[in-house]
Amino acid sequence: MSEQPTPQQVRRALARAERGAALDVPEATALLAATGEDLDRLTAAAAKVRDAGLVAAGRAVDGRPVVTYSPKVFIPVTKLCRDRCHYCTFVESPGQLTRAGHAMYLSPDEILEIARQGAELGCLEALFTLGDRPEDRWPEARAWLDEQGYDSTLAYVRAMAVRVLEETGLLPHLNPGVMSWEEMNRLKPVSPSMGMMLETTSRRLFETKGEAHFGSPDKDPAVRLRVLEDAGRLSIPFTTGLLVGIGEDLTERAETIFALRQVSRAFGSVQEVIVQNFRAKPDTAMRHTDDLGLDEYRAAIAVTRIVLGPKARVQAPPNLVDLEECRALLGAGVDDWGGVSPLTPDHVNPERPWPSLERLREITASCGFELRARLTVHPEYVRQGEPWLDPRVSGHVAALATEDGLARPGVRPTGLPWQEPDGGFASVGRTDLFAAVDREGPGGGRTEDRRSDFANVYGDWDSIREAASHTGVSTGSTTDGVAALKAAEKDPGNLSDEHALTLMTAEGDLLREVCRLANDLRRETVGDDVTYVVNRNINFTNVCYVGCRFCAFAQRRTDADAYSLSLDEVADRAAEAWDLGATEVCMQGGIDPELPATAYFDLVNAVKQRVPEMHVHAFSPMEVVNGVARTGLSIEDFLIKARESGLGSLPGTAAEILDDEVRWVLTKGKLPTRTWIEVVTTAHRVGLPTTSTMMYGHVDNPRHWVNHLRVLSRIQDETGGFTEFVPLPFVHTSSPIYLAGVARPGPSLRDNLAVHAMARILLHGRVPNIQTSWVKLGVDGTRAMLQAGANDVGGTLMEETISRMAGSEHGSAKTVAELVEIGAGIGRPVVERTTTYGVR
Repeated sequence: MSEQPTPQQVRRALARAERGAALDVPEATALLAATGEDLDRLTAAAAKVRDAGLVAAGRAVDGRPVVTYSPKVFIPVTKLCRDRCHYCTFVESPGQLTRAGHAMYLSPDEILEIARQGAELGCLEALFTLGDRPEDRWPEARAWLDEQGYDSTLAYVRAMAVRVLEETGLLPHLNPGVMSWEEMNRLKPVSPSMGMMLETTSRRLFETKGEAHFGSPDKDPAVRLRVLEDAGRLSIPFTTGLLVGIGEDLTERAETIFALRQVSRAFGSVQEVIVQNFRAKPDTAMRHTDDLGLDEYRAAIAVTRIVLGPKARVQAPPNLVDLEECRALLGAGVDDWGGVSPLTPDHVNPERPWPSLERLREITASCGFELRARLTVHPEYVRQGEPWLDPRVSGHVAALATEDGLARPGVRPTGLPWQEPDGGFASVGRTDLFAAVDREGPGGGRTEDRRSDFANVYGDWDSIREAASHTGVSTGSTTDGVAALKAAEKDPGNLSDEHALTLMTAEGDLLREVCRLANDLRRETVGDDVTYVVNRNINFTNVCYVGCRFCAFAQRRTDADAYSLSLDEVADRAAEAWDLGATEVCMQGGIDPELPATAYFDLVNAVKQRVPEMHVHAFSPMEVVNGVARTGLSIEDFLIKARESGLGSLPGTAAEILDDEVRWVLTKGKLPTRTWIEVVTTAHRVGLPTTSTMMYGHVDNPRHWVNHLRVLSRIQDETGGFTEFVPLPFVHTSSPIYLAGVARPGPSLRDNLAVHAMARILLHGRVPNIQTSWVKLGVDGTRAMLQAGANDVGGTLMEETISRMAGSEHGSAKTVAELVEIGAGIGRPVVERTTTYGVR
């Protein structure tokens, strides 16, 4: 437990807060202890920050700042839970439910009846509240789901969200606890917003017997922070917050606030932060714990407001204090009352009824504010639309919203159809883009140097820059280079991490010896032939809502350079490639929210129907997960169906660096490492080989490169499914993360040589083929890598849009003669291969 701050520490921190200085955790801790006159000064400072934010956001009616609330109904889908929180009365056991005459879950009819009644009373939001993964603890929950035909609680929640949208028009807000990246990706199309309280980052409360979260697996702070970060990466407007007074000390409370700030700044996805005060409940383990006092609560709200800043929306539930005390909460910096229901109780705090809306409006007005209804998704996200709102729910939101993103006065929701995009592919935008790229030179085809939502899609660059400073720290080894080289010569595929790092950071004579060894291993493994495949890249759409920070390729649908090829155009390009001697088409595209559910199968079918003998090498793991979310299939079933449609292999792209700290800085919306691994290992298991890749030279360091190659080694030992490894040097020129001053300008020649050579060494005996990218390295660079362990130069491509958009200056196609000349320049024969390295 931390020591209580002294009055002197409180006043020093208070003086800094009043000046608008940035606070650190110790200063925030001191302010949380403010009382008396100091507390009044603190709340006044917080209120000024709040007021400035409302003015900047244009939230005022007749000169009065607007405080918001959401008219909602609470739908307790199930009261079963696998956790055992010591303060909770929401959760019940199967026995309790049975004795009360209740089923394990609300039925669809019960859910819809609550929603319909709420719609008739003017509610706009349906808050789905439930326990975490009850089927993992209770056989009765699993039996109910099986009987109803659902494989999980979240699958049932998704189905019910669709029915609420279609039959009542209420907007679902899903609050099912801890979710995986994949699960949130699956739920985003049916819910404009989601939520999960962080509660606290205190590991002490989670790990210590008798404390509030002991024995509750879903209350692990690291797990809950991962959920917030994954929601940010998926651009989901997300509600979260802290629960104050459950046994945390002031430092732990301050650390929780700063953790929320970090996620908010990194991703811009935290739409509101709830500061909730603990209320003891009978029949719980914490029934004898004192309720949080009002002064301590005011301090927590004020510090949260000051730390999070004027752009944050800070909520305090109005039913957890006496109504007159709501004035004090407004005085501490609150600007939102959260959900208020005219129909359903607060199922988490049933002993605390909602105040009447009339009285809440009077209290709010007496403090100088106008009370306005909002939707479950906050106004700024309504106004921005994509990527925050999936197109499948954007129409439902628009039906209830004003131009400023608040709820339309007097609006009554009505059901609207919900469906996956249908009607097949349609050509959108510039279908001559590839020709335009070739005509206009490096980076050609772009009318702008950045996407139209550049200012907000990537998150807060200052926070990203801070995170990158930790990932990119040099971590060279002091191990003796001669000893490391001898170890590599003796057993190259099983080097220790320290020996591997020593050689990965080698320079001068040691680097030349590393390249020599790699070249010897290449000759021993695959001979002197330089191989290539005649192929064509088809980037079938550049519309993407993910917002990867390194990508210069992606566009919003409304951008001038956005395009999507029709199925006929894709098939035409494949046929043209076949006529020119290609044996492979490589198809990848942006994550377009308006692609039909069957899009990926349709693309493969279109090619195979036109050119039956063409090998289709297509769809990154990110695209596979997108397809899984759209179809509702498992990863395995999706890949089997894709294989049956004619898919021959997958590109192992979307890997970037297989380290989540780096990925969160670099990619924002991309799938996490564990999911990339699951997709490629599943592909191997169902008979689809994949390539493997690593994009390096941005915010990473050599230790990340070694670790990445270790992950690939472990996968290959398990599955044997990688055909090749492709090092991809980061092309910085038009990359947002470089334009924002976060990333390095790509790898050096030393880095390129070390990565290619060490890939050959560390993957020896596992992955026989190391490919070098002429698109990114040019002729001279490619030749250098071929003498440092590489044996393959990839494909003729015919066009390669992604690297060109990023600023690569080495062309978008090579003839066979040009590839032969690359090998001839270093005295090596050049031989055509198939996708899977068969002889042509």
